[in-house]
Amino acid sequence: MTHPRVPIGIAAAQSGVKVPTIRYYQAIGLLPPPYRTKKNWRLYGQADLRRLAFIRQARGLGFTLDAVRALLVLLDNPNAPCEEADRMARARLVEVKQRIAELNDLKRELERLVKACPLTRAAQCGLIEGLARRAASRAPPEH
Repeated sequence: MTHPRVPIGIAAAQSGVKVPTIRYYQAIGLLPPPYRTKKNWRLYGQADLRRLAFIRQARGLGFTLDAVRALLVLLDNPNAPCEEADRMARARLVEVKQRIAELNDLKRELERLVKACPLTRAAQCGLIEGLARRAASRAPPEH
């Protein structure tokens, strides 16, 4: 059974990728040019929808567009070695772990500031005092 081609709006709805993003992916070569009708409408087939889903998943994992491009090359060449994909995944994992550590530090700081607030007046609020102190320590020197 052949699946009909669908217009860009339906492709967007089915793939979860917005119309301008689909056009952008085409412009930068992540998605091949679509079939065009006589009225110049873009129509997308199942292969296009699968490719959009792949791109969306890779972007959801935080891969850059350049990394997605490299992953698509591997997708298009199933017999190619996958060392590059493994290297990219490991590098992304390191980035995610670093970001988690940063977020945990942020969480601890916010918890400390929340505990320091007696809920009376802003002048006694640990959060306000803490933010003001941090801002003052990072402010450029006055001339």
